[in-house]
Amino acid sequence: MAYTDIFSQLDLSKNESKIYETLLIEGESPIGFIATKSNINRRNVYDSMNRLIEKGLVFEILQKNENRYKAVDPRKLMEVLKEKETELQKVMPDLEELYNGKPHEDDVYIYRGVEGWKNYMRDILRIGEDVVIIGGKGAWADKRLENFRKEFFKEVEKKKIDIKVLFDIEIEKINHEILSLVQGERRFLPEGFSSTSTVSIFGNEVVVMSGVKIGQIDENATSTVIVNKAVADTFRVWFKFMWSASKIAQK
Repeated sequence: MAYTDIFSQLDLSKNESKIYETLLIEGESPIGFIATKSNINRRNVYDSMNRLIEKGLVFEILQKNENRYKAVDPRKLMEVLKEKETELQKVMPDLEELYNGKPHEDDVYIYRGVEGWKNYMRDILRIGEDVVIIGGKGAWADKRLENFRKEFFKEVEKKKIDIKVLFDIEIEKINHEILSLVQGERRFLPEGFSSTSTVSIFGNEVVVMSGVKIGQIDENATSTVIVNKAVADTFRVWFKFMWSASKIAQK
């Protein structure tokens, strides 16, 4: 398994990532050997190695004939990540002030894919108001959301956000795992009223998701966010009607 993509997310260049991974695999090595194994020009290895030393991820072993290099314990990467998080936390109040300073009324924007879905879930936590969902398909059970979802529901419980879901009838038919993952009230739309989209309403936001399958978020899924109080209130009225006409889920 190549780890260079993960390393690159920690601000390591492609060459730095390949060299660090090579050192993890091969252990203490001279420049020429590293260049061969990582398939990087020797001169470029020197440049990248100096940066890795500056970042504290590699140390140099001085020898009489040719110096050798060794990777620092990979736990150092966790320190790098924590340092970045600490720096971000310092400026977060200022960033939030900038974000909240802009009026967010009557906005329309689009989130895409799994990361977009996470943004939608973050919006729920940020707004902190109750959520109602029409046409639920269990997409929150997508395996790619597993760790994120656990933390999300901890925050939902802490903020006392109530979630009501009108699931498509297929969720009941297969007794989908989402029924045990999502707490709160849930009901099922009648037979013949399933769709290819899902709608979530919370605060002044209406989020229309497409590209969602049972228990899965498509890579090209879109979440269209409409920020408009009147529209959100209207959808809540429609939800109440559908809720009253839907099948109650068995406990």
